[in-house]
Amino acid sequence: MILYLNGVFVGLLILSNIVAVKLFNIGDFAILPAAVIIYIFTFPIIDTIVEIYGKKEARRTVQAGLITQILALIFITITVHLPAAPVFKDQQSFETILNGSFRVIIASLISYVVSQNLDVYIFNKLKSIHGQKKLWLRNNASTMLSQLIDTTIFITIAFYGMMPNAVLVTLIITQYIFKFFAAILTTPIVYLLVHLIRKKESMTV
Repeated sequence: MILYLNGVFVGLLILSNIVAVKLFNIGDFAILPAAVIIYIFTFPIIDTIVEIYGKKEARRTVQAGLITQILALIFITITVHLPAAPVFKDQQSFETILNGSFRVIIASLISYVVSQNLDVYIFNKLKSIHGQKKLWLRNNASTMLSQLIDTTIFITIAFYGMMPNAVLVTLIITQYIFKFFAAILTTPIVYLLVHLIRKKESMTV
């Protein structure tokens, strides 16, 4: 099962990077990148890995995600700069969608490494205290805190100096509120994954 979890985790990371250029509104409340809808689901997966397979395996997954993102960026950069064939009329659109700014890319990678490793650390720390009890607590506590750090680091690095500090703070707050409630809504996913994996493993013993 760990292979499937790793595959989905990495796939969601790459997909979130691709769709990050799309912005959407939640009424008049906030403007958010489409990536948040996908990226939020990486946390239930990494929490499930910590719960079932331990901190060491989860950190390997985070490392694999980082390496895969770097490789994806390298190959995307190569394909963007390949000379376009005369029949290919969408080079500009191709570049706009796939060729993000260097500053945003660095912000994304740094926030990813810090927040995901923090999530693993907090979740594992709470598990060492509660054992298999209070899964909801360690899942929500680790995700909510790590998402706050993720949002703060990303927006600060990506946009500091490009807009007033008050706007930056507003962006952080509005995006985090979305992620806060999303963390609560994804809690059943962790319970479902943990239940299914433990059931499968008990049947193979």
